[in-house]
Amino acid sequence: MSSQSPSSLAPLLATVALVACATGVTAQSALPGVGPQPQLPAPDKSLLPTVNIAPAEGWAEGAMPRAPQGFRVTALARGLDHPRWVYTLPNGDVLVAESNKPPPQEGAKNVHAEGIRGKVMGWVMKRAGAGVPSANRITLLRDADGDGVAETRTVFLSNLFSPFGMALVGNELFIANADAIVKVPYQPGQTTITAKPVKVTDLPAGANHHWTKNIIASKDGSKLYATVGSNSNIGDNGMASEEGRAAVWEVDRATGVKRLFATGLRNPNGLGWEPQSGALWTVVNERDELGNDLVPDYLTSVKDGGFYGWPWSYWGANVDARVQPPNPQMVAKAIVPDYGLGSHVAPLGLAFSDARMPPNYASGAFVGQHGSWNRKSLAGYNVVFIPFANGRPAGAPVEFLSGFLDDKGRARGRPVGVALDGRGALLVADDVGNVVWRVAVAR
Repeated sequence: MSSQSPSSLAPLLATVALVACATGVTAQSALPGVGPQPQLPAPDKSLLPTVNIAPAEGWAEGAMPRAPQGFRVTALARGLDHPRWVYTLPNGDVLVAESNKPPPQEGAKNVHAEGIRGKVMGWVMKRAGAGVPSANRITLLRDADGDGVAETRTVFLSNLFSPFGMALVGNELFIANADAIVKVPYQPGQTTITAKPVKVTDLPAGANHHWTKNIIASKDGSKLYATVGSNSNIGDNGMASEEGRAAVWEVDRATGVKRLFATGLRNPNGLGWEPQSGALWTVVNERDELGNDLVPDYLTSVKDGGFYGWPWSYWGANVDARVQPPNPQMVAKAIVPDYGLGSHVAPLGLAFSDARMPPNYASGAFVGQHGSWNRKSLAGYNVVFIPFANGRPAGAPVEFLSGFLDDKGRARGRPVGVALDGRGALLVADDVGNVVWRVAVAR
């Protein structure tokens, strides 16, 4: 397909013309595109899509996000370097991936990174707090006394390549770099690892338009599941550059042999095993440039062999006419996602709750929403809770952690990864605030 369609050039014009400070965030319950059967508007065919980013501000001294009554928020650690992902080890230690987008590999083609457009979009990302170099490390945090503040902080593993997801199986820790899954030996209580990582398997890389790779282990530890986002919005770099992307891979842990598990997922990130059904779920960032209220990002179960529409369609069989040539055979196979989260909220983190939380938060999914950059009214910039019953979403989203935007539409922080810690509190990686927040039941 052509890589220089009018729609692919539109963001450059939009970026130059429409970058503005936001005026506020839309209430989660008022967002269109939320729920199991969201009403979808007609696509906005304007050549000037909205670009509206919340400028990165950071947290003022003593300020922190807001949680529901009955919860207490503390900063588990401050002064981190673009913390993106959190993972809790069995002994309660917390691993934090301090990471950002890697440089493109030599020879990798990405129309979004070339010329004036690339420079302008780079400026936008810098304004959003995403322009810093990658620290390429994992930091260990230990809160031995349980007061919500880590008294031990060490460099656990360094010299990685834009690390993101982590998974411990037995005495092996697996890390998803931007280009491969690697592993290192681990013993309980270790605060640093000096062993050189061993490659398990390569992951699709190259231009890395969506670079974040997450992993989760199967219950028996024999398989790893890895997310790989697309290399573009809607195949703008040509479908050859999307080989193996917009997908979840299944990897044999022992051999590294892998197969495509599910496809057509534009940018999947968080992964979780739903406790009641045992099904794998993910959150997905959908496509841009179809208007403020298209296309809903979503939370969905991931079916073996399932195809979820990207790039030819969205929310099932809704055809994206910008993608040429069309592919009606694939559109006919497209699975409708389980639950819409609203358009452009940018869901990244996913953690299923358990009975250590109060009853109204004990069954469901916490979702870290990084926040919109392409919607007239800002959306996301929060952590929401989706209640579940019988293994399925069963109610409207509840805003669980808020206050990431100030009253002028500037971002104090932006949530990314979420996880329950060893005591059942929720951890939230904040890559603009450079904090890992801890939200625990007030005692």
